Amino acid sequence: MRKTDKKIENQLRITLTSACEIASRQITGFQWLTHLVDYSNFPHSLNVICVLDTNDNLNRFMTKNCNNKLNDLIQEKLYEIDICINNIANHILYDTEENCIINDNGKWTNRLANKSF
Repeated sequence: MRKTDKKIENQLRITLTSACEIASRQITGFQWLTHLVDYSNFPHSLNVICVLDTNDNLNRFMTKNCNNKLNDLIQEKLYEIDICINNIANHILYDTEENCIINDNGKWTNRLANKSF
């Protein structure tokens, strides 16, 4: 990883941690978020994965269009560090702890590497 990539990674980590803290206070069942990125194609390759605890909570969250609010929050946080992504919804994925347990024996490393959600 180049020095500039490390700098961006640190900014992303801090910024997305802030979004995660806000989401965990406001969203029922929200657990955590992470990101995947290929710095050779940044920011187009950036994907943020938001994880809720159960499929029921995820379904309620999506049915109420709460994902739009979370997408906006993430986009606002990225703007704060001068990362502009058009159509942020295409860069945010939703998953659950429940799905990871069922499909990947609870191994998030495997699930994220295979993007099996």
